[in-house]
Amino acid sequence: MKKNSVIIVSGGMDSITLLYDHKDEIALGISFDYGSNHNAREIPFAKMHCERLGIKHITINLDFMHQYFKSSLLDGADAIPEGHYADDNMKSTVVPFRNGIMLSIAIGIAESNDLDQVFIANHGGDHTIYPDCRPEFINAIDSAANAGTYNNVKVIAPYTKITKSDIARIGKKLGIDYTETWSCYKGGEKHCSKCGTCVERKEALFEAGIEDYTIYEE
Repeated sequence: MKKNSVIIVSGGMDSITLLYDHKDEIALGISFDYGSNHNAREIPFAKMHCERLGIKHITINLDFMHQYFKSSLLDGADAIPEGHYADDNMKSTVVPFRNGIMLSIAIGIAESNDLDQVFIANHGGDHTIYPDCRPEFINAIDSAANAGTYNNVKVIAPYTKITKSDIARIGKKLGIDYTETWSCYKGGEKHCSKCGTCVERKEALFEAGIEDYTIYEE
């Protein structure tokens, strides 16, 4: 199978699952450091997994987002709300148009390297609070990429309509060790267990029947 794809890979559960799920198609993994609390914890896992699979990995600095964008993800660990993603307070974790910016760059890099697909691991559970994870957005930016590149790049988001638990089930079949991923938005030495993404991680592993060996704070 020809390796014709780029993947946006954060180092979290979803993108690492997608990386292994489509490893035979992926020529390049791209991580973005936009100054969030947890980038420094996530990105080393992204790099490690890409290297393990023999896939080139690069990290692109988007420091301007930390400087100019408003989000609790960019304001330090204490600003991160605790609770479930269904709670209204989780909207503060939105980084405006983050996926739009990262996909635009990845699409340009794909065309520059004669690659014609860009993978992204948004999923159904993201839709409630993240507008740039919704099917309407993915369809729109796929159309824009196809129209705006000479090689008609496509945006591939195979997890858009499934849950994080479904993704964990895929990972279980692939034999992924999820201790080699990072979720916590607070970005401390251990997962906090209380922020929305920690809660979602625990739920997904439990529902997929995966023993959770994540080290959480007491």
